[in-house]
Amino acid sequence: MPQQKLKGAERFLPNRRTLVTLAEAIPHCRGCDLYRFATQAVFGEGPARASIVLVGEQPGNDEDLQGHPFVGPAGRLLDRAMEDAGIRRSEVYLTNAVKHFKFEERGKRRLHKKPRVSETKACRPWLEAELEAIKPKIVVCLGATAAQTLLGPAFRLTRERGEFFAQPDGSFVTATVHPSAILRAPDEQQRRAQYREFVTDLRRIRQHLARLDRPRAVAG
Repeated sequence: MPQQKLKGAERFLPNRRTLVTLAEAIPHCRGCDLYRFATQAVFGEGPARASIVLVGEQPGNDEDLQGHPFVGPAGRLLDRAMEDAGIRRSEVYLTNAVKHFKFEERGKRRLHKKPRVSETKACRPWLEAELEAIKPKIVVCLGATAAQTLLGPAFRLTRERGEFFAQPDGSFVTATVHPSAILRAPDEQQRRAQYREFVTDLRRIRQHLARLDRPRAVAG
């Protein structure tokens, strides 16, 4: 397809799409206007053949400044939850549906602002290219934005949280809350309850992966 007809980020992707070439190309992306205000694009990180990919909404303030995914408060909570669920972060690939930080300024603070559907659509080619390069067995959407990016706008986290949706390539997509939602809980009691539910979701993901990895009995 001619470059001028490609929409969003598609025209900025390299012809040879490995995690290395994608990471090298993404700083030059102008697929939407978010690059004008963010410090930098934040690409995913983790093993090139990770069995599990976790997809958040977008980088936060800390991620935008440091250039790495899930290094802020939500990332630290995710680390603890994965440890409690028996999942090693070193074995998981972490990324976001949108690669630039969208924010609004409140004094000296930069506060998260939800990306528009047009922005998630514009950035989707990067996520699709990451998943195609990694070929994970399970993709975990953290929050509604990531889930609707991959499962469609009709997806409702309140109704379909924790379900596993089989994909044509043999992988599965599931969704749970974003750890930042737990941090926003109004009191400590609710934060603890939501954290326990989150860890339970992650344990189910680990168990589902174990079933996928289990050798099938040979008939006869």
